[in-house]
Amino acid sequence: MQNGNCEAFNGRMRDELLNETLFLGIDHAREAVAAWTHSYNTERPHSALGYQAPSGLCRPTHRNGRSASRI
Repeated sequence: MQNGNCEAFNGRMRDELLNETLFLGIDHAREAVAAWTHSYNTERPHSALGYQAPSGLCRPTHRNGRSASRI
């Protein structure tokens, strides 16, 4: 095992997406993978974050990149 994080991600993706989805074409596969990856990175609770979703830890920012509390 070279990288535990990559192996864990690959296993989850294989179990939750690739083994469960019948892809109808390359465009469908791209859309399904993009949707699953977005959900995994923004909505899904992670144990390393105290079982919180990554999006729950971020503060809203304004277009200039400054935090909303600093304006």
